[in-house]
Amino acid sequence: MTATRIVITGMGVFCGAAQSIPDFRTAVLQGKSGVGPVDLFDVADFPSKIAVQVKGYDPAAHFTRRQVTRLSRTDQFALLAAQEALTMSGLAGCYDPYDIGVCVGGGAAGMFQAEQWLAADLRGERSRPAQLRGVLPDKTCTELALAYRLAGYQGSITTACSSSASAIGWGADLIRSGRQKAMLCGGADSLALLTFAGFNSLKVMDPEPCAPFSLGRQGITLGEGAAFVVLEEEQAARARGADIIGYLLGYALVGEAHHMTAPEPSGESAARVMTAALAAAGLDTGRVGWVNAHGTGTPANDVVESNAMKQVFGERVQQVPLVSTKPITGHCLGAAGSVEAVATLLALNAKTIPRTLHFRGRDPECDLDYCHDASKPSDCSIALSNSFAFGGNITSLALAAADLQQGGA
Repeated sequence: MTATRIVITGMGVFCGAAQSIPDFRTAVLQGKSGVGPVDLFDVADFPSKIAVQVKGYDPAAHFTRRQVTRLSRTDQFALLAAQEALTMSGLAGCYDPYDIGVCVGGGAAGMFQAEQWLAADLRGERSRPAQLRGVLPDKTCTELALAYRLAGYQGSITTACSSSASAIGWGADLIRSGRQKAMLCGGADSLALLTFAGFNSLKVMDPEPCAPFSLGRQGITLGEGAAFVVLEEEQAARARGADIIGYLLGYALVGEAHHMTAPEPSGESAARVMTAALAAAGLDTGRVGWVNAHGTGTPANDVVESNAMKQVFGERVQQVPLVSTKPITGHCLGAAGSVEAVATLLALNAKTIPRTLHFRGRDPECDLDYCHDASKPSDCSIALSNSFAFGGNITSLALAAADLQQGGA
């Protein structure tokens, strides 16, 4: 294990399933799905008409009129989640602003606002060109740095669905190397017509709520939102009296170099990234209690991930549940990794393995324990959280509960 251990001192979330950490904890532990009809734009012509949308959202309740005109939907979600994480961490005034960096994983960024601009322009209405700035994925990171006076490193990672998991890992590296003392890391993404149409055209969206690892599953259910964590070096965090709410013990990245949209079918690459994350954390497989899967509900992904589990855990695989929280949150794309990392930490601290919702029947190719029937108690303090993306960009985080120091297995 590396000498510099990275701790998590703050978490924040604002997504379709919940708009605060307390509410998200309830959703994860009680298995409350946020799936419902999409009304953000017209979906009448699409086979799938559902998502985990942030419903009833009024930007004016959170931002000034001037801010609303400048900030994309993605930016707004990020600012709200980041504020919760920073407040929980008590980081303000503890470090020089130049010692606190920001790393954001993103996907569609401000595409929703850009679509609104285009529609207005085509109607001959006066439109604000400023709405187009949010299309560039670095915009969210810049807005976070400006809003919270974080003058250290600023970075944006866009590796599709693994973006925000990779952002968390990269933030930890910056702290371990001594280049930053603290990092705000996570991701944000919002629904957009282009995204919705694209996944429907690929025929990977299920008309019914996604059913990972189930017979008859047809694909994903999209989601939107943001989640962030505050990372620090353990000794520094304890010296300032911070509450430790979890650990990032290690992470790993793998590029499959196999196909633009399909996973490498043997599961070897997925197994390699999990094994590498454990090695980076200095852990053997016996320390892992469960795995938060990428678990999209597509026919190919779920089989590949199940096969990878067998390669990693061998004869013990039936004692390591593989679960998916995407039926709760939807697939939040660029924000998926951080949303699921926060869900994993909440479950670890509650000593609970979450349930995989929407079971439709047992698939003989998915023959592991997926907690389809109910959540389970678990004394184990360590879990993996997987994020697998288009292009073969895959990331695995090794996370631990706050009680790790007290001998959590």
